Amino acid sequence: MFGLDIEIIWFGLLGVLLAGYAVLDGFDLGVGILHPLARTDRDRRIFLNSIGPLWDGNEVWLVTFGGAMFAAFPNVYATVFSGFYTAFMLLLCALIFRAVSIEFRSKRPERWWRSFWDYAFCGASTLAALLFGVAVGNVMQGIALNEKGDYTGGFFDLLGPYPLLVGLMTVALFAMHGSIYLYLKTEGDLRQRVYPALWHTFGTFLVLYMLATVFTLVRVPHAIENFESLPAAWLIVVLNILAIANIPRAIFLKRPGYAFVSSCCTVAALVCLFGIALFPNMVISSVNPAEHSLTLYNAASSEKTLWIMFGIAIIGMPIVIAYTAIVYWTFRGKVELGKFSY
Repeated sequence: MFGLDIEIIWFGLLGVLLAGYAVLDGFDLGVGILHPLARTDRDRRIFLNSIGPLWDGNEVWLVTFGGAMFAAFPNVYATVFSGFYTAFMLLLCALIFRAVSIEFRSKRPERWWRSFWDYAFCGASTLAALLFGVAVGNVMQGIALNEKGDYTGGFFDLLGPYPLLVGLMTVALFAMHGSIYLYLKTEGDLRQRVYPALWHTFGTFLVLYMLATVFTLVRVPHAIENFESLPAAWLIVVLNILAIANIPRAIFLKRPGYAFVSSCCTVAALVCLFGIALFPNMVISSVNPAEHSLTLYNAASSEKTLWIMFGIAIIGMPIVIAYTAIVYWTFRGKVELGKFSY
């Protein structure tokens, strides 16, 4: 079941790309969600400049994920993008508004101008995080697919209790991730004002995480089926719990770097658990899961195509990773406002 078929290899590569995006752009979105916490114009600029050199590079992981899915699993790409069309347009608008807010906010000195883009930045970041979580919740529980793999429901059918709960958990997760990042990158009085947000966001995430876990076990029982055939997967569960438990410990010890690593591991582990719960499906049909679901095998490109793409990925992914590492190393340290800052 878990042999090294090329389809499984590509499923894993997509998981790596998704985890990379969630970890890296997660704290960007979190900074946006927490943006109203900044009291002064200088503080808001520091918030923006903490992610200023990084946010557009982080989105490369999302673009690469979408491109890889289009080439490796075109049927999944077609079904998801057509079925979630309205949601994806909202997501696209949110990502555009976030980018525009960052670039336009400091172009004019008027207070009303900057306040408008501040709220746009916060709203767009929150909406994007919510929609990402809602999408995960729908994929987990299944959507109405017919025998052709077409989505037969409507936009509001995607806004059920479980997807919305996962969406709220994602907002809290990214807010926690972003607060830890801000505590790591700021100093002085602003850093002390960020400190309470660490505990508030962690507490909110923990509550929603436990609720989502219970809801998943009750509402989506197939999510744990693979754990029976692959006991080693329970190690991811243990590592996830340990990473979450270490966050408040690191915060209490005033070790933000340690807390940030734990937060990154938490995000990555949740993406990994999502993949394990979904395998070997890509999109589950709530109408007829056995026959209408899109799997690694009935939705994949030809084996030759996958192998050619794998060769390209072997060359391309290290470049993306190296580029990301260089950028983060270049802009390490505390945030400083300069002549060309946002």
